[in-house]
Amino acid sequence: MDSIGVVDLMLGVPSDRDAWFANFQGLLKDEESRSFGHGAAYMFKDLPQVDGTVDFIAYLLAEMDLWGIDKGLLPVNFGDTWGTRGVTEHSDRLYGSYLVDPNLGVQAVRDLRRAVDELGVIAAACFPTGLHPQVDINEPLMYPIYATCCELEIPMCINAGVPGPRFPFGPQHVEHLDRVCYDFPELVLVSRHGSEPWEDLMVKLMLKWPGLHYSTSAFAPKHYPKAIIDYANTRGADKVMYAGYFPSGLSLERIMTEMRGVGFRDHVWPKFLRDNALRVFNMA
Repeated sequence: MDSIGVVDLMLGVPSDRDAWFANFQGLLKDEESRSFGHGAAYMFKDLPQVDGTVDFIAYLLAEMDLWGIDKGLLPVNFGDTWGTRGVTEHSDRLYGSYLVDPNLGVQAVRDLRRAVDELGVIAAACFPTGLHPQVDINEPLMYPIYATCCELEIPMCINAGVPGPRFPFGPQHVEHLDRVCYDFPELVLVSRHGSEPWEDLMVKLMLKWPGLHYSTSAFAPKHYPKAIIDYANTRGADKVMYAGYFPSGLSLERIMTEMRGVGFRDHVWPKFLRDNALRVFNMA
């Protein structure tokens, strides 16, 4: 494990957490959630703290070096100076994903194409329950985005399972992935944020659909679902990939320290930590 140059499929630039949280503030109804510094602070109680005076890109790269992370996927957008600078100045290590909002209709398609052309992003991403209004994974509004991903030959990273923030989970039910995989056989889908409590169904769907994959984002390694570990150790070694949650909710120190306790077989580790991500996301 120590000699593997890890690829982290969910990093972020440690700049302004408030701006990220504000995106779905309007969905939260209870006062406690509105007061949180993180949408699921009742679960993430020890959020990474970063000195606001540092160079955020230099800090991120230093953390990556410290914990053996060679490459990372991070969100970028047209108004995000830090993320754009990161993927531009360090294109050998930092790769961009673009968060899409299907509620924008055809503009969402235009924005995704522009992000690929101008920002060099290598993946689309969507948080269906975090959209305002929410959008089901298999809702017609999503279909132009999926079709565009197929045309651009980029993966779609999509949150699946019960979300941490206190808003309805329905749009992210894992069963919705079945119809999407059926309608878009060329689409490469990478689930995020656990797929719980339907992780067993997720395994069945990954066995069924070649383009469906799983990433471990937002889960500390000691909480990786047993069904996913068992699947990776048997028939799914090529389908399960590491993704962290730094700096949004977990420190790299915690993730990498706990990682040693995960019961992957020896042949799974290089695939889980690096090889699958390089292949699925077509990283140089």
